[in-house]
Amino acid sequence: MGPHPAVAATRVAVRNTLRDLQPGSLVLVACSGGADSLALAAATAFEAPRAGLRAGAITVDHGLQAGSTRRAVDLVARLRELGLTPVEALGVTVGTRGGPEGAARLARYTALDTAARTHGAALVLLGHTLEDQAETVLLGLARGSGARSLAGMPPLTGHYQRPFLDLGRDITRQACVAQDLLPWEDPHNADPAYTRARVRHEVLPVLEKALGPGVSEALARTARLFRDDAEALDQWADRAQADVTSDDGELEVAGLAELPAAVRRRVLRRTAVVAGSPSGALFARHVEAVEKLVISWHGQGPIHLPGGVEIRRRCGRLLFHRPAQS
Repeated sequence: MGPHPAVAATRVAVRNTLRDLQPGSLVLVACSGGADSLALAAATAFEAPRAGLRAGAITVDHGLQAGSTRRAVDLVARLRELGLTPVEALGVTVGTRGGPEGAARLARYTALDTAARTHGAALVLLGHTLEDQAETVLLGLARGSGARSLAGMPPLTGHYQRPFLDLGRDITRQACVAQDLLPWEDPHNADPAYTRARVRHEVLPVLEKALGPGVSEALARTARLFRDDAEALDQWADRAQADVTSDDGELEVAGLAELPAAVRRRVLRRTAVVAGSPSGALFARHVEAVEKLVISWHGQGPIHLPGGVEIRRRCGRLLFHRPAQS
């Protein structure tokens, strides 16, 4: 008799993720102790040795709740019982940049990056599910950030991989129950002070009630379609950027004006980020303001972007400049 169908589904997802790794490679699971990441840890502990791989886990203690350190220590012990090694808990200090959710995310990924470098991990696995993807699409839609934002979370970003993007939370919870794994319920996931929690518990249920079941699946499918489109436009922008960039790094306005808007905005955004404007703080409205220097030029002054980047038009070119900080 085989494993429970939910357990089998999680293992197949992880098996497909690990198939191209070199034997002996180390894979780390980012585990909070919630159902999604706990099911991911169990599936990885089962599949990695069978693929000739090593598997460990990292849990990040944000220090935002009473008893968080004790929970992290207990989780480390549980992960080791699954057969994962190395396993460690990393304490972080959460700042204020980007709001509570953004600051915690920044601290978490900084810790995971450090752990991956320290241990020489080939991949860090994240437990994001189909519903997480749907929430990400809705948040991107609300921000008006364009196709790249609506493309949601990609399965692979650098050394981060998300095996469960096609699996629902019901599958990960069933997998935990079937394996006698008791997940931790993070109270922040239900706290309406957090935007994603409101989307999860208020917005998506309303959409499901009004439009019928399957909204999350449809949003996740939309993300995949947008991702295909965004990747094609990114490749076009790669070629276009090379054509309109002068030897000194300035952009030729005439060449930019001939590009389709979706491609032109990608070129402008990339150039701004390279000049020093933080990607996470650079929104569509900022890029559109820069675009006016190309398509609605009437002698206006420079555009100022997050990060202190200044863009001005001069002699048929756009100059991206970040003044020296005093």
